[in-house]
Amino acid sequence: MAAADLNSIRATIEGRLAAELASTPPIPVVFNNMAYEPTPNSSWVQCLTTFGANEYLGQGLTTNSQNRIVGLVVINIFSAKGVGSGANLVIGKRIRDLYNRVIVSGVYFDALTGPEALASPSPDDSVLRQVRVTFEFIEEL
Repeated sequence: MAAADLNSIRATIEGRLAAELASTPPIPVVFNNMAYEPTPNSSWVQCLTTFGANEYLGQGLTTNSQNRIVGLVVINIFSAKGVGSGANLVIGKRIRDLYNRVIVSGVYFDALTGPEALASPSPDDSVLRQVRVTFEFIEEL
């Protein structure tokens, strides 16, 4: 087999989030390196997918071996300030249900952290909570 396509892994992760948050009620999703101007007094989500340390799982050289690719998805949930945290936590629950300890297209998602409140969000007129989940993908060489 060939080396894993990191863009395919990223598309699996981000596509799942985009599909869920396009449903009722729809919530805008912003991915890494996308320009976005939030609508005042509304909720929106920012998703950042990163790849980190990898690990050899087999003794083969470039064939008949496996690598574990490990990454992190950080999802920032922005909601209007001054209206309570209810809307923010509802979005966080939708995201938790989407990724919590599931396997999708060979991507293994671990238990999530959050949604936890973070201080000093940008833009300043928002309340910010964050959900983080590590993931793994087994690369067959």
